[in-house]
Amino acid sequence: MLEHIPHWMGKMLRSVRAGHAKLVVVQNGIAPAGPMLELASPAFGNGARLPVRFTADGNGVSPPLVWSDPPAGTASLALIVEDPYAPAGQPLVHAIVWNIPASEQRLVEGAIQRDGKGRANGSDVGRNSFWSEGWLPPDPPTGHGSHDYVFQLFALSQTPALDPSPGRTALVDALRGHALAAGILVGTYSRGDEVPLLAGAMPASPAPAWGGHISSSPRNAAVL
Repeated sequence: MLEHIPHWMGKMLRSVRAGHAKLVVVQNGIAPAGPMLELASPAFGNGARLPVRFTADGNGVSPPLVWSDPPAGTASLALIVEDPYAPAGQPLVHAIVWNIPASEQRLVEGAIQRDGKGRANGSDVGRNSFWSEGWLPPDPPTGHGSHDYVFQLFALSQTPALDPSPGRTALVDALRGHALAAGILVGTYSRGDEVPLLAGAMPASPAPAWGGHISSSPRNAAVL
């Protein structure tokens, strides 16, 4: 949809951005004081450009994610993906997944998808900013510059009682006071800007930016 915005208009709107200060993970009562979860993707490195297949210019499937063991006392996990550079008052929500079992450590490629009721194999898929279930493929305005797509994973002390397909506001309210740990992964994407050439192929399983280790436990099964 946003690809139809003219390049000149995208450039004019570069200063119109929601901002990282409005991401869920930095809101009052949500950011945990405990340890960080190690969140990574086999498909792209932290801070690297998203492969086209995960965007509106490609197949538009959700990327694979892996994470480390959550802390003791974790009842479930929740994921929200936001674009803080969206030309809007709030970050654009690209995905919500909640009620992820604490024993799981992975979302496979294409896992975040509409299922009609929100539930899929023990996890629930919420609504993105276009009010539909599933993964909203990155679709930044041409000429608006590089956008960050911030994957935020939370380990929760209790599983929130939410409607099957919650939106951002309901999830934020449920997270307050219950986040034991959080992990962050950032992918980028842009249209109408020069894309830097890569010196080589991305590693198959990039390490998180803080140098942690992702467990290779056989419990790493698909969540959805």
